[in-house]
Amino acid sequence: MTEPTVNLLRVTGGGSAHRAYSVVVFVVLASLDNVAIGLVPPLYGSIGAAFGVGEGHIALATTVMFLISAVAAVGWAYAGDRTDRKPVLIAGTAIWVAGTAWSGLAGGYGSFLLSQVLAAIGLGGVASVSFSVVSDLISPRRRGLVMSFWGLAQGIGTLAGTMVGGLLGSGDWRRPFLVVAAAGVVAGVAYLLTYDVPRGDSQPELRGVEYDERIHHDHLPRILARRTNVWLIFQGLSAQIAFGSLVWLPVLFRARAEDQGYSTSTAIVVGSVFASLFQLGGALSIFGGLIGDRLQRRTPRGRALIAAVGVLAAVPFYVVLYFVPLRIDVPDGGSTGAVIHAVLADVLTEPSVGLSLATAVFALALTSANSPNWFAMIADVNPPEHRGTVYSLGNLVNGVGRAGGNALVGVAFRGLSGAFPPPLNYAVGLAAFQFFFIPTGIMYWLASRTVARDMADTHAALATYADHEQACRETPPTRAPRP
Repeated sequence: MTEPTVNLLRVTGGGSAHRAYSVVVFVVLASLDNVAIGLVPPLYGSIGAAFGVGEGHIALATTVMFLISAVAAVGWAYAGDRTDRKPVLIAGTAIWVAGTAWSGLAGGYGSFLLSQVLAAIGLGGVASVSFSVVSDLISPRRRGLVMSFWGLAQGIGTLAGTMVGGLLGSGDWRRPFLVVAAAGVVAGVAYLLTYDVPRGDSQPELRGVEYDERIHHDHLPRILARRTNVWLIFQGLSAQIAFGSLVWLPVLFRARAEDQGYSTSTAIVVGSVFASLFQLGGALSIFGGLIGDRLQRRTPRGRALIAAVGVLAAVPFYVVLYFVPLRIDVPDGGSTGAVIHAVLADVLTEPSVGLSLATAVFALALTSANSPNWFAMIADVNPPEHRGTVYSLGNLVNGVGRAGGNALVGVAFRGLSGAFPPPLNYAVGLAAFQFFFIPTGIMYWLASRTVARDMADTHAALATYADHEQACRETPPTRAPRP
């Protein structure tokens, strides 16, 4: 890379306004990341019909996307922890935008599948490297709160992906992909002007010290020796099996609408709107981050305990959600706006809809408490040069779990359809998959037992580095004796 290009990518500054702008841009990028991932599930039927394949073939694209994004994130994160992070993020953004645009232009199933693979490769880079940068922008005392916004952006992105896919794609399934690709171009340009945050900038131990440590290939044993990392990485396997099944929520509510006699086009809109409404509880992750920050000041176990209680307490509410009967009253064949207005009116006028919404919001509020505290704990127990890689390892396990949940629940639905006709087979399958949250809660509790020691070791190592750098600056250079 030539010197003029480096100067173009490196934006100096770092004042409060510039840092706030940078956080906002990263939040938007995190949101768009998940919008792109969430576009396909509401359109399984439409895309499959266009390419002459079944819904399962299109669901495979989503599964492949989860897996490849997670695997690619490890390579992107290692590159970000070892080199300059800004060019890495720009490259990842350009790749996922190109893949998403290609998805909207694909002429056949094979082309669509390849386009999703390309988009997934780029998306892995955005998620893992931006986490490392955001962790350097915020102080440890506010990590839970700010990480809740970063995690909330991902939840909003999933919500927006469901809405954009279902609403913009109800008449033309290609349109959502092209719109999101254009938004990615705008966000990428905005990212060029963000603050190039120094590594370790938010750590109190490193204040006034230039931190130049980088990850090396032999650091993996050191990373896994922090026992908290092991629990934080592997909790995602079971958690994401449960979360991965939730991408079928639009299908469940579409099937409920069809069971009540609505046409497929109207049912798709109904399913997307209901699924989007029911995910509003994710916005309450802010409270999970705030509570985690506050409890963390009292005990180092605080964040882990909040996450454990949240995921365990949510299980019964999820189970109830899938079996509460819904009475849907919308104009069949009406415009998208008319259907949305009718669904929102049902929330206020139809008790079954209001009860379902309240149950869903509470369940999602409980499980969303784990997200900001998971992010914050990774930053708490790891030095700056390891954070992106640890996050990507966790994201890899998350991707395996999410892909597994997405694929296995489809198999479960088909197996259950013999005993339970739609939409009951969807309800039974989704309810069963929520019990995977139980081992997740246990692993968070185990993390709460090791986090204090791992945090203390990391802070001590950073303080030692700072003392050494300070001593080197204060020691005058020695002169060689004259001959």
